[in-house]
Amino acid sequence: MKKLAVGVLGATGMVGQRFIQGLEDHPYFDLVCLAASERSAGKKYREAAKWHIEGGIPESVADQRVDLLDPGLVEEYDLDLVFSSIPASVAKDVEASFASRVPTFSNTRTYRMEDDVPLIVADVNPDHLSLVEKQRERGWDGFVVTNPNCSTIGLVVPLKPLLDVFGIDWVNVTTLQGLSGAGYNGVPSMAVIDNIIPYIGGEEEKMESESLKILGSLGDKVDCSDIQVTASCNRVPVLDGHTEAVSVGLSRDFEVEEVVNAFKDYENEPQRLGLPSAPCPAILVHEEPDRPQPRRDRLAGCGMAVSCGRIMRKAERLLRFYALSHNTIRGAAGASILNAELAYKKGFLG
Repeated sequence: MKKLAVGVLGATGMVGQRFIQGLEDHPYFDLVCLAASERSAGKKYREAAKWHIEGGIPESVADQRVDLLDPGLVEEYDLDLVFSSIPASVAKDVEASFASRVPTFSNTRTYRMEDDVPLIVADVNPDHLSLVEKQRERGWDGFVVTNPNCSTIGLVVPLKPLLDVFGIDWVNVTTLQGLSGAGYNGVPSMAVIDNIIPYIGGEEEKMESESLKILGSLGDKVDCSDIQVTASCNRVPVLDGHTEAVSVGLSRDFEVEEVVNAFKDYENEPQRLGLPSAPCPAILVHEEPDRPQPRRDRLAGCGMAVSCGRIMRKAERLLRFYALSHNTIRGAAGASILNAELAYKKGFLG
């Protein structure tokens, strides 16, 4: 099978590095183009990128030239699609310029809530992918597919089987979010050591709005769910992994065993299609009272599974559990790669 030629926009940042890691030896995609800002353009990747994640820079890209972010790269490298982790401040124009030429899978917030742009978690709402057909009205030859905020992904994966089996009236979530979600220079060490920061700009609003679009129903556009979602987001001194304490008002009463089985049995199109990045199972259930833990569980399913534990019935129709996901893999680059794999298998690429 001939692989599709892909590029990574914002290749030197932490999420860009996760893209490179996730695309190494990929069965569908061949990483041929690395692009970044003027500061990095023209350098070898090993000179341009300060590698922050486990393992060294893959030899396949170490001596590859970093190009300036320019849509002309599509023709220069004959790209079939691109992945984007560029800053939201420049994404509006840059991603549109690439999407006018090729499919663009974005980890950036800019287009997430646009009516004709699918906001996809592949093992939650794969049917929303067909929304890209609406983007032909923009005059683009490609399209944009977005994945949501990292904390949103860790929430909606376990919410989906609950919605399917029990129905959901409301959700209250408190997050304990790893530092890598803010980037390497995002939170000063003196601010977070011996501390918890009970504010992450825009995070609570994104969790509350993005979840409703993902769990909504698809018509000419997505009709957002009417579930009431309330989020409280905190930055904690953990390197990787977002832990979430979730309380859910279900539409009918339940036994804990029913919830455990709903989590364990859950699968969606990525699992049924056997997509390379799909976690199987999608949700891991821990019975130990002190799990999940970021240091022990964030790399479950190669960092793509959501780990759940402390599943409790607190009152009639009131469920509480903890969820953990790796924020830069499941919550960022890995989610975007999985979306592209789904699009490939569903005939939207190539």
